[in-house]
Amino acid sequence: MAGKQKSWGEKVELALGELERQIFSDKHRKARDEEWPKREQVEEWTAERERQRGYGQYCGTACEGQKMQTKEERKRESFRRNVMIQAVKSAAFALATVALLQGVARVLPDSITVSNTVGGRELPIYCVETDKKQVALSFDAAWGNEDTATILEILRKYNVKVTFFMTGGWVESYPDDVKAILADGHDLGNHSENHKNMSQLSDEECEEELMSVHRKVQELTGYEMFLFRPPYGDYDNDVIKVAKACGYYPIQWDVDSLDWKDYGVDSIIQTVTQHKHLGNGSIILCHNGAKYTADALETLITTLQGQGYELVPISQLIYKDNYHLDHEGRQIGS
Repeated sequence: MAGKQKSWGEKVELALGELERQIFSDKHRKARDEEWPKREQVEEWTAERERQRGYGQYCGTACEGQKMQTKEERKRESFRRNVMIQAVKSAAFALATVALLQGVARVLPDSITVSNTVGGRELPIYCVETDKKQVALSFDAAWGNEDTATILEILRKYNVKVTFFMTGGWVESYPDDVKAILADGHDLGNHSENHKNMSQLSDEECEEELMSVHRKVQELTGYEMFLFRPPYGDYDNDVIKVAKACGYYPIQWDVDSLDWKDYGVDSIIQTVTQHKHLGNGSIILCHNGAKYTADALETLITTLQGQGYELVPISQLIYKDNYHLDHEGRQIGS
């Protein structure tokens, strides 16, 4: 996305956010050299995924023997990092002043690779800033599969691609559904192994929650997931950092259908299509297995399309590189 020339203050803020991210994950980072994988073939996805881990080498078998930091170790590192950042802030201010006086436009880069850090907090992606009238529909799959075939049939009818976030238990129970979802061209997303409150777990436990289901899906389909939604929307700084170090984009939502409350078909449709946050780049939360979701889906799709929205999978909506987040978790392209 083309943007306005950034002010010095914005450039300094972005540079500091990038520095903080690098301190945490520099050991794991690798550059992206190729175009983001096309979705036609699992083989292409897998090959590209190997080369394009936005946050470095993913965890599990690929980084066997490397242990992530404990929360205590992270606190100590955080103290050291804060000291470093304060020093950098002073230096950056002086540098910006000199640059302004000398008119040197290239002292700081015009774009920062990636940053999920906002005001010292690590945030997932809640929505995306875009001029395109696009929204992403997503389904969390942690319960049964009674409606899966119906949902896929409706999505096929309207040629709509979505994102399914699946738990390890759901993958184990319904492997044919996982294959069918992928075969229809939808995103396979990670919803953790056991649907626990991730913020209550250690870094090692968070990593295992992610990588256990990651391995199951990879072994079943050959596809390597890169989108992660924490169960219950529960996260803290450590959860986001672990997800990023494992090669995942942490994803939240800004429009909740509330289908899990079983208020009925009309409630789902009205809640989404009249939601105060619905707009370009919105990510909509639904659930595979909720009582009325399948019945509401067709009207939900046609109503959104009638409002002029194109429904795309999250992998197509988000920026893969050159972005930062604002205080609302909105992803903004640099």
